[in-house]
Amino acid sequence: MRGAVELGLNRWDWRSVEAFVASVVEAETFGIDHAFVPVNPLAIRDPYVLMAAAAQATSEIRFGPLLETPAVRPAAVAAGSIATLDEVSEGRAMLVYGIGDTAVRWLGKRPSRLSELEQATLETRALLAGDRIDVGAAQLAWLRHARPVPVWVAASGPKSLRAAGRCADGVFMRVGTHPANVRTAVEALRNGAIEAGRDPADISLGLIVHTCWSQDPAEVRAVSRAMAAGFYEYAPALFDPPGFEWNGTPIEELKQQLWPDFHHAADLVAAGALVDFLPDEVAESFAFFGTATDVADQIRRILEEVPEIGIVVPHPVPMPVRGDLSDYARWLGQEVKPQI
Repeated sequence: MRGAVELGLNRWDWRSVEAFVASVVEAETFGIDHAFVPVNPLAIRDPYVLMAAAAQATSEIRFGPLLETPAVRPAAVAAGSIATLDEVSEGRAMLVYGIGDTAVRWLGKRPSRLSELEQATLETRALLAGDRIDVGAAQLAWLRHARPVPVWVAASGPKSLRAAGRCADGVFMRVGTHPANVRTAVEALRNGAIEAGRDPADISLGLIVHTCWSQDPAEVRAVSRAMAAGFYEYAPALFDPPGFEWNGTPIEELKQQLWPDFHHAADLVAAGALVDFLPDEVAESFAFFGTATDVADQIRRILEEVPEIGIVVPHPVPMPVRGDLSDYARWLGQEVKPQI
């Protein structure tokens, strides 16, 4: 029998280190299982320092960057940082890689190529296992404080999912909620695992889904459309399995009207208004929304499709602030989780 699904949160009180620690401690009491921290050097304090501080004030909640990228932190540096965090947290760390998101653009860098992401994931896993690897130096490289930390990859498109299946310990699928996309994602990562001679059953599965917890129908309508547009912006192939079409202003033209993208625009309601032509079925296929019971039902339906999913990260949109953030963590841990 599959154990209860675990829930993660990646939005916290960023005002200070102390405020961050307090918000994680509170989330642990609400039943949140994972504290994930975005990696954005220009916007958020060092994620590993933050997580190490919170680890010393908690006992059960697990920690990890969401997401780390080779474009910002090379494999050896990421391996050394996450191994140190695992030591401080007494085995409660995990690393999540991706090609790069907002932070990469803020730094004027390009996202990592899939080949770079795959190579970094393999190198990091090897270093954390205590293996010696060839990095082109005079001697083989090895991590003196290696620890068995799982290395996950967050992926959306079919190519990135196959690559993740070839190289990662676990995969966070970022494909929305439509059953066709979830099934296609699982098939892609399993095919990637087989290509690499791996057993797909050895790969842990997770799901990251934007969650509009507003009770205002107009806001839900707009924000859910912005989320759907964000997926089409970066992974247009996700419109294919459900049979969706983009029948409106070209996405490249719309992108000129907001910054940095549809998922992270300062005004998500305004961003959603730009794509009001998207039908309800499309808007409802890329986000969780509604009451605690609604969201729990939406999560359960996905688990019925893929019972192997062990972690769900209902990413709140728009970003809750201060008191609302505490309310969201309580809502997620005490109202949504018990109903799953």
